[in-house]
Amino acid sequence: MISLIIADDHPLFRSALSSALRAEIQGVEIAESQDLDSTLQCLEKTDDLDLLLLDLNMPGSGELYGLIRIRKDFPDVPVAIISGSEDSAMVAKVIDAGALGFIPKTSEPVTYAQAINAILAGDIWLPENLKQAVESQPKPDLSVQNKVAELTPQQYKVLCYLHEGLLNKQIAFELSISEATVKAHITAIFRKLEINNRTQAVLIASDLKLQIGRIDS
Repeated sequence: MISLIIADDHPLFRSALSSALRAEIQGVEIAESQDLDSTLQCLEKTDDLDLLLLDLNMPGSGELYGLIRIRKDFPDVPVAIISGSEDSAMVAKVIDAGALGFIPKTSEPVTYAQAINAILAGDIWLPENLKQAVESQPKPDLSVQNKVAELTPQQYKVLCYLHEGLLNKQIAFELSISEATVKAHITAIFRKLEINNRTQAVLIASDLKLQIGRIDS
């Protein structure tokens, strides 16, 4: 019995992939999540998970924040990235950040099954057409991403709202907290990210494509 979670914000893709994997892998159990928050909740409730298939760009994940946060909070959970992009520099980053594989969303069901079986056997799986390009990439610097992953969920939301240009009182309203608490969170964010002002915080959030985990209706 293989237990999987598909974490992706597109319900049609999740449904199609779930159906395809059930046809390819006998007895597979599949749970689904739609953003980073629901994925973290799903991981907390799931025992003996064999593999998380994680969309790199679903709401709340930023560029690498979701992957690094999951690896930090659930270090024993194997993670493979599923993505519509096949940029070799990004693939190198996700592997360096702890992913055990990278599966393009356009892959055939049999390829998904092969990748999953290879990862469960202890291998790192990459598409053949990306292996050489990924191996030739310089080692990425993930220091900023790791610092952001040290933020609490509330501090992360405050950072995202700073990126959106909200004032302290507006952030307080959005999070139903006091302005004093917002200021305390901002101070903690500056300390953890080793920065001195809001402009630097906004630049970091922009560079990492950080966002609140909202799902479009």
